[in-house]
Amino acid sequence: MDLGFQCAACGQWNEIAVDHSAGRNQTYVEDCQVCCRPNLLHVTFNSQTEEGVITSELE
Repeated sequence: MDLGFQCAACGQWNEIAVDHSAGRNQTYVEDCQVCCRPNLLHVTFNSQTEEGVITSELE
């Protein structure tokens, strides 16, 4: 599933592929595609709609 997040450092939008089968709540680090700073991502999937939401913070 493709989702996006806004980089916590530079504010640029990043699109990433997230594996829904890895669980309803996931946390991992992804580098910004623009400024290369690491972002700690918190991914949450709604079990009813199967939509995902990402929040990011600097690692």
